[in-house]
Amino acid sequence: MGYDFSLVYEYIPFLIEAAGLTVKISILSILVSTGVGLVSAFMKISRFKVLQMISDSYIAIIRGVPLLVQLYLIYYALPQFGIQLSAFSAAVIGLGIYSGSYVSEIARGSIASIPFGQMEAARSLGMTYFTAMKKVILPQAFRFSLPPLGNQFIITLKNSSLASVITANELMHTTARFASVNFAFLEFFIVASIMYFIMTFTLSKLVKWMEIRLSVGDRRSNA
Repeated sequence: MGYDFSLVYEYIPFLIEAAGLTVKISILSILVSTGVGLVSAFMKISRFKVLQMISDSYIAIIRGVPLLVQLYLIYYALPQFGIQLSAFSAAVIGLGIYSGSYVSEIARGSIASIPFGQMEAARSLGMTYFTAMKKVILPQAFRFSLPPLGNQFIITLKNSSLASVITANELMHTTARFASVNFAFLEFFIVASIMYFIMTFTLSKLVKWMEIRLSVGDRRSNA
């Protein structure tokens, strides 16, 4: 059995364009998940039981339902209620909400790891709760949460391939379409694997660079 990677060559520009859409979906999903996750985390650490219950329910339900099912519900079921989303928007919202349930627990754990005495010290200096949280607690919590957040963002990027099932023209969907037309599945999916690896490897290096930069900042501030 022979393999002919020259078949893929003329499709490279289209695959690169699709990879760009994958990156765009991933970045927007990460932004959505960060916002949703932080709101959920603050609800969970609040003193109001109702907010805690809402956050717990969100995390339990979203984690308990496969992402694939959630994407189907958002893209194919919502139109029955008059809500019509494009495949791109449905992918961003679905991935963002799903990843947000994990970001929520990461953020909550990182905030809880900061000694409560720091909040008391900030309040004794006249800061409001939100100012103390913004200037004292969250910057430290962000440093602690960066490694698990980086892993979660890499998972989100890889999960973006599931957007192909709702016809979003990202890398996986485009690869499958060209592979089936040319009957060259091995060649196209090997190229797609390399492109996914380049994207995840770049993101992991970016997170590692941020960890080093923040640790350098810590050492300078402690010197």
